[in-house]
Amino acid sequence: MYKFCIFAGTTEGRELAEFLSSQGDGASVTACVATDYGETLLAGAPNLRVLAGRLDEGQMAALLKETDFDLVLDATHPYADVVTENVAAACREAGREYLRVLREDSAVPEGTVFLPDTAAAVEWLSEHEGNILLTTGSKTLGAYSGIRDFAKRVWARVLPMEASLVSCEAAGLPPAHIIAMQGPFTQELNVATLKAIGGAYLVTKDSGGTGGFREKAEAAAMAGARLIVLGRPPQREGLSLPETIDALCRRFGFRREQQVAVVGIGPGSREQMTLAVREAIEEADCLIGAKRMLDAVARQGQAVCSAIAPEAIADHIRSHGEFRRFAVVMSGDSGFFSGTKKLLPLLDFCRVTVLPGLSSLSCLCAKLGTSYEDVVTVSLHGREHDIAADVRRHGRVFALVGGANGAGALCARLAEAGLGHVTVHVGERLSYPEEKVTSGSASELAEKQFDSLSAVLIENPSPDAVLTPGLPDSVFQREEKVPMTKSEVRAVSLSKLRLTENAVCWDVGAGTGSVALEMAMIARKGHVYGIERKDDALQLMTANASRLGVENLTPVPGKAPDACRELPAPTHAFIGGSGGNLREIISLLLEKNPRVRIVVTAVTLETVGETTALMKEFPFTETEVVSLSVARDRKAGPYRLMTGLNPVFIFTMQAGGGEA
Repeated sequence: MYKFCIFAGTTEGRELAEFLSSQGDGASVTACVATDYGETLLAGAPNLRVLAGRLDEGQMAALLKETDFDLVLDATHPYADVVTENVAAACREAGREYLRVLREDSAVPEGTVFLPDTAAAVEWLSEHEGNILLTTGSKTLGAYSGIRDFAKRVWARVLPMEASLVSCEAAGLPPAHIIAMQGPFTQELNVATLKAIGGAYLVTKDSGGTGGFREKAEAAAMAGARLIVLGRPPQREGLSLPETIDALCRRFGFRREQQVAVVGIGPGSREQMTLAVREAIEEADCLIGAKRMLDAVARQGQAVCSAIAPEAIADHIRSHGEFRRFAVVMSGDSGFFSGTKKLLPLLDFCRVTVLPGLSSLSCLCAKLGTSYEDVVTVSLHGREHDIAADVRRHGRVFALVGGANGAGALCARLAEAGLGHVTVHVGERLSYPEEKVTSGSASELAEKQFDSLSAVLIENPSPDAVLTPGLPDSVFQREEKVPMTKSEVRAVSLSKLRLTENAVCWDVGAGTGSVALEMAMIARKGHVYGIERKDDALQLMTANASRLGVENLTPVPGKAPDACRELPAPTHAFIGGSGGNLREIISLLLEKNPRVRIVVTAVTLETVGETTALMKEFPFTETEVVSLSVARDRKAGPYRLMTGLNPVFIFTMQAGGGEA
């Protein structure tokens, strides 16, 4: 086990302590911080010891002599030059290797005033009018009290600690001018603070990116305040935090845990991203996503990778160990028709955070001034789906569309399906300056051109999809030679099947597909396989599926059971025609799924006898036989007479001790 001593108290120190302590048995870490508060900021770990209290050079040397440290890391504040000299001297005395961890210099806005030290700042501020926000800590407040009208003009932001408040009182700062808060502080909070005090000046040290310097500089510019920066003492030679971690990995064989933020950027504009998302993007060493989104959010000089496929994203992260923080940008909300679902299982080798964004659904409904708790959502982006069935079934449907004029094509399909009267709201380029929302009937909008970046809300005042089984026979296209299970038999058979929404169904001897199609309508999140050996029947089944907008039905040509052997295991099966292979078909069903539920219809006495025998032979735990006789009325002059149909026997067989 390697032994390390870190002089911490800074963000860099905390991150180093967390990195080294994450190496488990490979590292033992002693972290030295000046205050009890600093101790609370370090997460506990079995191999991490935290020592709180200020040490002089002699005490440091004594500590370093107690343990044979492999490396001493000086991650103290860049302005703590005396402490740095003491740590270096203590290492020389104890014979320990020393490494200074440097904080990178920050870019500063034009018009910034640079002053060498506190005394120069006091003199400069005394010569200029206006309120002042001090963000340099509580230790030097006594020196700043020399500013002209100190108690009236100065507000100090300090840590929420008793010692800080004592320093404020000793300097003569009134309680109303004390802002006791713990960072990090966002740009927005800095702006609000400056505006609240009417600040003309913001005084800070160049504490680097991890110290919140950029947020202060940007806030000063936004609030119209002058930025006053105290010069940083000359730093020793050393390595930046990323360089230090890279060096530790190379020398000691440590592994850096990569952090990945999967973020939803909303419709696309920066203004409609959450603060957490903007921070994750800003802090990332590398951004990954579609080129359009990278162009919109990447900061200048930031490493980017244009990738959409989950595998490509995961491979890029895995192969770029030089980056610690990644942000994968997803359009809209990361949990709403997003690639996040497929990506997350591929990122088990790193620490992942998922941050949501505004969905196009919420944005469009907000523009329309309507709620969306009753809206059914569908994605047509990059996939084939007939939305007509959804619109028939539901009063309000939201659809993501893609491709050239996808919204126009959607409206044309609705008009073609007899739904031209429904109201369609098309939101184009939501949140962008050229944003546009167009409303009208599907027929009216079918001929219009819309941007590829569009979302659609469809409102149908009278949903008319039939949800009960047993559609009228007239709904189906049919031919005399192709058999079809009649409406009444179909209704009873489907009720006996007890289908679930996610059921996987076989319809053996599907004919026109009447049973298979109603199966698919009930099991709309599952799938149905219609097995049929006759070509003309297969064509009818396909035509009826298209006519009714059913997408989760696959016609399977061939004779059962041979045509079924490669099909997925069914949860439910309907056998309307066996071609003389009933025993083999039932045997295959039980082999595929020992808990399958089967319904068989029989018209001939021979089939009734065979099915009865098989019902006894196979190990079914629940069986039932229903004899169904149906008579339909017909006109005979001024009268109506009843005409009987062939009686049908409906066999229900449940295997495996319960429903599938």
